[in-house]
Amino acid sequence: MAKDRRERAVRMSVELPLWRALTAYRVLTMVYAILLFAFAYGQFRRQWVAVVYFAVLSVWTLATLPRVAGAARCTKRFLGADLTVALAGILLTPVADSHARVVGGATTMPSIWTAGSVLAFAIKGGWRWAAFASSLVAVANVTERGEPSGTTVHNVVLVWIASIAIGYIVEVARASERTLARALEIQAATRERERLARDIHDSVLQVLAMVQRRGAELGGDSAELGRMAGEQEVALRTLVSSGLVPLARDPAEGDTGEGGPAAGDLAAGGGADTEPCDLRALLAPHAGSRVSFAEPGAPVLLAPTAAKELAAAVSAALDNVRRHAGSAARAWILVEDEQDGVIVTVRDDGPGIPEGRLAVAEGEGRLGVALSIRGRLRELGGTAELISVPGQGTEVELRVPRDGRGAGHE
Repeated sequence: MAKDRRERAVRMSVELPLWRALTAYRVLTMVYAILLFAFAYGQFRRQWVAVVYFAVLSVWTLATLPRVAGAARCTKRFLGADLTVALAGILLTPVADSHARVVGGATTMPSIWTAGSVLAFAIKGGWRWAAFASSLVAVANVTERGEPSGTTVHNVVLVWIASIAIGYIVEVARASERTLARALEIQAATRERERLARDIHDSVLQVLAMVQRRGAELGGDSAELGRMAGEQEVALRTLVSSGLVPLARDPAEGDTGEGGPAAGDLAAGGGADTEPCDLRALLAPHAGSRVSFAEPGAPVLLAPTAAKELAAAVSAALDNVRRHAGSAARAWILVEDEQDGVIVTVRDDGPGIPEGRLAVAEGEGRLGVALSIRGRLRELGGTAELISVPGQGTEVELRVPRDGRGAGHE
């Protein structure tokens, strides 16, 4: 559905009618330039130069119509060659035409066909490309006249302003189309998520809730099964509400608790992928009855290596919570997507870390925080800050720069 909406947005693109208009413009202005030459044929000093040029212009215009039918085939090399044809016609005008006509302000041989070449630059590359092409045309026109006459300046300024304006409009239209396509993707994803949520609510969640109630009623081993069903119900509700899907994992590899992926799995998997990863999808599986997960509504995109290493550091922090704060401790994961980086905060309500305990642990060779957390963040060019007050829990703030890449990952 999202693909269909994107294709529909592309069909509505403002660029397509502009390319079609440019194709027609080039043909019409080519005919117009040839008619101007035909009516003033007897006044040309070297008619054969003009005839050769208009023959080349006609063949070039008709042969390159497919090139200006869309942005894909309108390459930089073609644009350069097309502008060369226009500039050559302007500079050859004093050679072919009479001096009196050139001084009197007669149009150049390509006439307004030149504007089509400049407009191709504008539609393809925006206002900066248009400014470059129109400036070259301006220099050629002044060179052809020998001096900047009023008519020349008027025509040059007109082409310069018009091409830059069209180029700017094209850039704005492209940005609007990207925003529209993104909005359509989000809308389609939201509808699909709502459909899945309804299906899951009517089946899986109700079964888990029933198992939890019956287990509590029966007691014994059934009570433990009911408790586990309740935890899975909470985790599944979290995933459905956020629209995130947990990573597939081999059950034989073991679990770290709370449905979260193991740190080693996250650090090693998917390294060959070069597409940005949504950090939320890596952290969402940690959510459960004792782990709350808060994330932005939009994707939090990071390079694959950075995302997996950051998720592994979060997994290590949660392991420390379970190991040192006890199985009854609650934890909170907060993801903040800022302009210059991503911040993930892991907080718990455990007893906290006694002062000097981390230094003692490192001295004894237990390097969980030093290597699993701080080491990973340091390789990414980020930082890991740990704040702990005895009796008030522990907070770990992991910060990764947007373009951060550790030396070991280059």
